[in-house]
Amino acid sequence: MNDEVTRFRREVADWLADNLTGEFAALRGLGGPGREHEAFDLRLAWERHLAAAGWTCVGWPVEFGGRGLSLDEQVAFHEEYAASGAPARVNHIGEQLLGPTLIAFGTPEQQSRFLPKIVAVEELWCQGYSEPGAGSDLAAVSTSAELRDGQWVVNGQKIWTSLAHVADWCFVVTRTEKSSQRHRGLSYLLVPLKQDGVTVRPIQQLTGTSEFNEVFFDDARTPAAMVVGEPGEGWRIAMATLGFERGVSTLGQQIGFRRELDGIEAEAKRLGTWEDPLLRADLERARMGLRVLRAHALRTLGQAAGPEVAVGKLMWAQWHRRLGELAVRVRGARSLVADGELDEWQRLFLFTRADTIYGGSDEIERNIIAERVLGLPKEAR
Repeated sequence: MNDEVTRFRREVADWLADNLTGEFAALRGLGGPGREHEAFDLRLAWERHLAAAGWTCVGWPVEFGGRGLSLDEQVAFHEEYAASGAPARVNHIGEQLLGPTLIAFGTPEQQSRFLPKIVAVEELWCQGYSEPGAGSDLAAVSTSAELRDGQWVVNGQKIWTSLAHVADWCFVVTRTEKSSQRHRGLSYLLVPLKQDGVTVRPIQQLTGTSEFNEVFFDDARTPAAMVVGEPGEGWRIAMATLGFERGVSTLGQQIGFRRELDGIEAEAKRLGTWEDPLLRADLERARMGLRVLRAHALRTLGQAAGPEVAVGKLMWAQWHRRLGELAVRVRGARSLVADGELDEWQRLFLFTRADTIYGGSDEIERNIIAERVLGLPKEAR
């Protein structure tokens, strides 16, 4: 690591230490998958505080409101942010997914309209991809949109839409050519959610929380100019967005994983289950697996998005689910009883069941690796 990155890392750590104080001190460790409900309003205020100091969208080019950080500096930022215990971000879908997509494919008008508000955390976004009949098979989407009097009129349903209940806008994959099938005839639309034609219905999860939703579009409207790319190019744009999803921020995610593993080991020592040699060996195996995750993330850092990203998703999802199972083993029979609400380890076990499903199910990721990376024959369909 060169001296410049080391100095930058120290700058980030010092700023976080100076600012995670006062009312923001209570945010340490809050939020994230399965816990997005925690102190949401204060986390939003914290993120706007970050924005005012120039700490949002740090990897974006300067001309679009970012800091233009190098990959090494971005790694340093995300790792120090996670190591400080700072809360999970509320604007990550806008910053990490929609923003880079608009920088790559948006019109100048779309960029000037939306990017500054993402940087300032003034508008929140959600992702309208999955449907009841189009989950892992995203090309089967049936939500439709047609142009009427200079507006797209959208009808259909999306599901598993994370944070739709707090979002202002949604980027929606729709079918804009009536006779089209599969990947053809899809468009990528930007749709405001605060309108009469949109209904958001939260879905209760195993953990008792409701951070993802059903979203119903009934003649919802958005201006004709709110299509990213050309009409019919939606599949290409949607796949590019998914490529942005698995970027440098995963290294910060791994800091959180390490904190969870440290906590489970501490719990094992407190309860005496650390004395079980088989359990202790599995905990050490988990720590080695975490090192592998980091090595893979660093090895692929900066590579163009492609089917190889499926390897990283498959690795961390399996690792994290096994960590949830380890938490239950460490606590033994205590894990079977909830006193009013779930404790952090029960919540970890239950929510990590979803890791191998959302963002691309393990079965689909394996098919991608087999067919597009290894060149094996395609699965019969």
